[in-house]
Amino acid sequence: MASDFNIVTGAGLLIGLAYGIVGLLSGFCLLSSLRGWWAEGDSRLIRTFALALAVALVATQGLAAYGAIDLTRSVYLQPSFSAPLMFAGGLLFGYGMVLANGCGSRALVLLGRGNLRSFVVVIVLGITAQMTLRGLIAPIRLPLLQSTLARPARLSLPEFLPAIGGEMSARIATASAISAVLLVFAFSHQSFRRAGGQIAAGISVGLLVTAGWFATGYLGADDFNPAAVTSLTFIAPVVDTVQYVMLSTGLTLNFGIAIVFGVLAGSLLTALATRRFYLEGYVSPRHMLRSIAGAALMGTGGAMALGCSIGQGLTGISTLAISSFVAVAGILAGTAAGLRGVLRVPPLKIPEGLR
Repeated sequence: MASDFNIVTGAGLLIGLAYGIVGLLSGFCLLSSLRGWWAEGDSRLIRTFALALAVALVATQGLAAYGAIDLTRSVYLQPSFSAPLMFAGGLLFGYGMVLANGCGSRALVLLGRGNLRSFVVVIVLGITAQMTLRGLIAPIRLPLLQSTLARPARLSLPEFLPAIGGEMSARIATASAISAVLLVFAFSHQSFRRAGGQIAAGISVGLLVTAGWFATGYLGADDFNPAAVTSLTFIAPVVDTVQYVMLSTGLTLNFGIAIVFGVLAGSLLTALATRRFYLEGYVSPRHMLRSIAGAALMGTGGAMALGCSIGQGLTGISTLAISSFVAVAGILAGTAAGLRGVLRVPPLKIPEGLR
């Protein structure tokens, strides 16, 4: 492991550590945000998410516009993608997120706090994602991918703007416009303006997304041993981590694995320091089955959509890739189906001491 450790994996460890701390202290999570907004009328967490996205957008596009990173090397801006498959994957992920009561990143944060339910979620998510990418489900996914693969004329939103001022101006203009709307939404709420912790969390997560791009796209720009250009995401990294802990002698430590280890460490240290660490498990077999089903849907859907609520919802959108907007639309639709309507997932009655 020591021979695999370099500046990129070191940066991944630090970014994951910071995310674990922020995630535990603030409750940063897309599902919690949408549930609070749609079901409980509390919009503070979704405004935190909006602020994180605004910061990630402006900072990431600023780096790209000035040539510090090349976002076209990322998975989000590849020359072809399957819009139907990515939307369907997003649907599965969003609905699975409701069943499992959290996404992959939230499961890692809660696992560091002692939540044993999250251990099951992380393992099942990693296994089913790998099954979808290369295992038993791959023979179903690959024909669907090939039959719906398209090469759109435009891969990102800035390409829809008139070519006035060049690519840099288009990037900055698009990112600034979207970020302005997100900032107005975030700070138009008086309770959020008074929530200093949530504001700090949103800014921090947005900067962590940008730090990930900088680490892999700039610090890792080695012509002889280039790192994959990516940032915060939790589908492929969880898959890689599950494999790495079993077969580390045959695999290489990478940025994503370092992030997973960092999130666990950051959450654990924070939980111990704030006396929030305690072991908790399932209250019934039905609870466990629902959690497993949700994790399986998240693993399968996340592999199809090439990302999760963080990987596409923040990191992917920060590239302004059309494919990311398609995937996020699916995630939002799947989450909405799980939280309301005829497919609504009824909340489990969990004793107060086990939540």
